Amino acid sequence: MSEKNKVWFITGSSTGFGRLLAEEALERGHKVVATARNTDDVKDLEEKYPERALAITLDVTKAEDVKTSVEKAVEKFGTIDILVNNAGYGLGGGIEEPSMEQIEKQYDTNIYGVIRMMREVLPLMREQKSGLIMNLSSVVGITSFPSVGYYSSTKFAVESLSEALSKEVEHLGIKVTIVEPGGFRTDFAGRSFSQPANRIEDYVTSERIDSFDEYDKKQPGDPLKAVKVMADVAEMEEPPLRLPLGEDAVQNMEEKLNSVLKNIDEWRETAISTKVDEEAESASN
Repeated sequence: MSEKNKVWFITGSSTGFGRLLAEEALERGHKVVATARNTDDVKDLEEKYPERALAITLDVTKAEDVKTSVEKAVEKFGTIDILVNNAGYGLGGGIEEPSMEQIEKQYDTNIYGVIRMMREVLPLMREQKSGLIMNLSSVVGITSFPSVGYYSSTKFAVESLSEALSKEVEHLGIKVTIVEPGGFRTDFAGRSFSQPANRIEDYVTSERIDSFDEYDKKQPGDPLKAVKVMADVAEMEEPPLRLPLGEDAVQNMEEKLNSVLKNIDEWRETAISTKVDEEAESASN
């Protein structure tokens, strides 16, 4: 992916990582399709870079929007080289606390939105035998915490889908990178975080959810530094499958992996003991 003037298609370009990444790619000389539910939020990019930026209305929960946006991108630039699935938001609350409507909406955006985009763009990449799909996951796509179970589960799904896809398309010259940020000073803990419909006193989630407001804009990660790393990785010939970002992401992921290894070691003999007894099977035959 080291050639210049690649065509980037970025979902959720109005704020946060999506917006900053669109700006970074344009500054590096690439072409960018910047999408948002309200194009007023990204029109300035098109005005600043009229030959290399295209602002398109896109709601990833709407299949027709996805199809139309990709068609417009190809009409303008001829193809899509890099798809960045960034659109998404957080949902707080214990497993009982959000409404089913909130849960379904979370899944429709964070999982099905990613699936819709990948399925629409993959035929182009298969035809040209190249491309990069960069899916925004999270540290909570590797390890989960109380009060963000539903959001975390959407990122676990993104991890699984991305890993499977990477193995399916590797021989076609298509790469997949999963971005796993920790806490960064975007608007995630503010505007992009939804409160649950209910609060249940038996759980300790309320205090944790309320702390998100205090955490907003105090996260340890610098989003400008993060998008520069993302852009560097997108230009690599062999980008990594996983890209953890932030010291907190690295620490939490290491703790999770060490915990899994410890669990395996403790139950190794029991796990192995469940195999078929071949000698007994032979004797019975």
